[in-house]
This record gives sequence, C-alpha cells and structure tokens, in this order.
Amino acid sequence: MYAQVQTFNSPVCFILMKLAPFILFMIFQASLPVKGQSYKEIDRDQLMALIGEINDTTYVVNFWATWCSPCVKEIGYFNDIYRNSGEEKLQVLLISLDFPNQAENRIPPFLKEKDITAPVFLMTDLKYNEWIDQVDPSWSGAIPATLIFRNDRRIFLEKELTREELLENVNQILN
Repeated sequence: MYAQVQTFNSPVCFILMKLAPFILFMIFQASLPVKGQSYKEIDRDQLMALIGEINDTTYVVNFWATWCSPCVKEIGYFNDIYRNSGEEKLQVLLISLDFPNQAENRIPPFLKEKDITAPVFLMTDLKYNEWIDQVDPSWSGAIPATLIFRNDRRIFLEKELTREELLENVNQILN
C-alpha cells in the first residue's frame, strides 16, 4: 500500500508556501532588540587627547545623558549643526555620561528615537572629579555642558543652550 501525498494546488496555498521563508524571517527580525545608531566608548586619556587637538578644526563637544531633561531638550540643536556643517572644518561630538551598565539599553534607542547622526561616545571613566577640571577648571560637573574650541580659543558653557546661543558661540570660534 502506498501513502497518498496531498498536494496543494490552489493559488493561495502556493503563495503561502513561497512566502513562508520571508514570513519566518520577519518574525525573527521582530523578536530582535531594536538598535539605533551605535556609540563608541571613550576613556579619560582619549578625551584629554581630543580636547587637546591643535589643528584648523572647530570642535563642539557636548556632555549629556539620556536621563537629563535639559540635555534631551538641546541635543537636537547639536545634531542640526552636525548635519549642516557641510564643508566647514567643524566636528560635533556628543559625550554621554550615562552609566555604562545601562548604556546599551538606553543610548541606541534614544539615538534612534531622536534621529541623532552626530558621533556619540560613552564616557567609561566614572571618576568624574578626576577629569572634569581638565575639560574646564570652572566645570562643577553639572550637565548639560558644552566645550567649543579651536586650538587655544575656547568657550565652556555649563547650562542648557538655546539653538541661538549654541550657534552664536560656535560662530564666535569659527570666525
């Protein structure tokens, strides 16, 4: 006796059989955690090398965190400068002070939600009092804080900035 094999000859069954691998792939993709833009880690020595750069580039370095409401409010302004910098020798760097053990769950989704494309770094040195004075002697450690510099021309701002204040200060260093 032979087993009878049932075939599906209807067009609907044919389409479903052809789509099955795609459907399974989409279910698998949906189960993965959402990843936004990535970030790189930076330590104290790397930060000090960065803020000691001597060249014809203007650097805008913003210290922020996902849990800091004023930081969240102003971060889009920095991203706008980054996106609109064009041919100017201008670098925008966003240094997150989120806790490293929470960073993977907080930073990528935040960057995706806010559509942040500027380079983002996570500070790994949690001994803030040992390095904040090297960023600027007047820095109390509060965030948001922004350092804008080119060579020996520096502006340090320890406060939430408006778009206009940020642009005005960047232009002071650029011009």
